[in-house]
Amino acid sequence: MTNWYAVAVGFVVMTVIGVIGLAIPGLGQLTAGLVGGFVAGYMAAGGVGRGAWHGLLAGSLGGIVVAILLGVAVSALGAVGLGPLGPLLGGSIFFVGVVLALVMGLESAVAGAVGAWVAEE
Repeated sequence: MTNWYAVAVGFVVMTVIGVIGLAIPGLGQLTAGLVGGFVAGYMAAGGVGRGAWHGLLAGSLGGIVVAILLGVAVSALGAVGLGPLGPLLGGSIFFVGVVLALVMGLESAVAGAVGAWVAEE
């Protein structure tokens, strides 16, 4: 079962470090993804796979939300101008957005697996 509290905390940590990373050279977004994924995996514990899952969700959460909003908006607006092709276009945008968000969250999944492994030690 997914521990949404661990995912939310990891996402918040990632967001805060990402904002700080914009001001401090060298900190960057990769550090934010690694630390946020580690925190989510550490909090979820329960094994390396569970930690990786929670890290992946924490790293992908923002992108998934944006994909949902963009897919719904394109479907609604496209239905007016494109007829039945509008929702198809919106669904395609949603699918591509979710896949990209999951791929971009892979470093957080690795960090989440390490976090869960550390939690078990």
